[in-house]
Amino acid sequence: MPNMPVRIDWPSKLQHLLQTALFCIAIAGVQIAFTPQRPYGPPVVYSLLIGVTIWAVIDLGRHLIPSSRETGWPPGLSGAALVAAGIVLGYFVGNKIGDAICKTFGLFPGGVMVHSEADLRSGVLITLLAGVAGSYWFYSRNKSGYLLERMREAERHATEARLKLLESQLEPHMMFNTLANLRALIAVDPGQAQVMLDHMIAYLRATLDASRSTTHPLQVEFNRLRDYLELMAIRMGPRLSYTLALPEDLAEAPVPTLLLQPLVENSIQHGLEPKVAGGRIAVSARRDGDRIVLEVDDTGVGSESGGAGGPGFGLEQVRQRLASLYGERGRLDFDASREGAHARIVLPLA
Repeated sequence: MPNMPVRIDWPSKLQHLLQTALFCIAIAGVQIAFTPQRPYGPPVVYSLLIGVTIWAVIDLGRHLIPSSRETGWPPGLSGAALVAAGIVLGYFVGNKIGDAICKTFGLFPGGVMVHSEADLRSGVLITLLAGVAGSYWFYSRNKSGYLLERMREAERHATEARLKLLESQLEPHMMFNTLANLRALIAVDPGQAQVMLDHMIAYLRATLDASRSTTHPLQVEFNRLRDYLELMAIRMGPRLSYTLALPEDLAEAPVPTLLLQPLVENSIQHGLEPKVAGGRIAVSARRDGDRIVLEVDDTGVGSESGGAGGPGFGLEQVRQRLASLYGERGRLDFDASREGAHARIVLPLA
């Protein structure tokens, strides 16, 4: 669909002008190579003036005409007419100014300008071919840039959709477990059930807020993790203890939503719950140069399972999210031994 003219990007126009000038110099070099006996100055002057005039008429003039969003150029006959006008004006205006410059500075031998019929024919042909080729090149670049931007936009949407899908696969598992525990607790300890319900409401509120974006401040992630651990502590009683360590300078650092819970849930389900005496979970964050290091340690049985939906699922979910958002700059390391398990996330500090 054609759009009305938009604001001109002058740095981009300067880049186009320099590219046009280099193209014109290359054309002049080819002319000089075929006629080495003739003076070098005039071909460069005429080529630059004709080329720059064509560029100015077409690349600047296209913003005065409604243009296509996909290419930035006038569609159909209006675009062809603009190119034709640019070539015609470029030839006559460029030659006129070139004549004046060559005469003023005596660039022809003896100060006499001679334009044979062969020169005129070759000049028209070169101008026509160069004008069409240059216009098509800029047209193709604009269209390729638009398509590339659309592709990047589609990739961003696909990544966001994938991350939301991965997150949604975790939520029902945690919710069903919590509701089952809450139902059992209501009958035996209403007071604790009320506390558990309060934490659950806080957790759900934070989850709803997080669902509106793919990232949020690290402080929010720790707050939601605290609500989750409080829910688990009510269920497990003295068998579960935990610590959360977040430096103040990292509180506002953006991180993916629901990043740490799969790791903590893995520690509880496959590390602490199978252990009769239970254990401790320690979650911490620290800065390492231009990176954030997030660590989850537990003193459980050291299982290498993944939690949240089956063996390996929680860990794999975190790895996929890091790869989708950060590529090779984000990673998850996991180690398990008889003393417990250690998960370590490294991601860039925005």
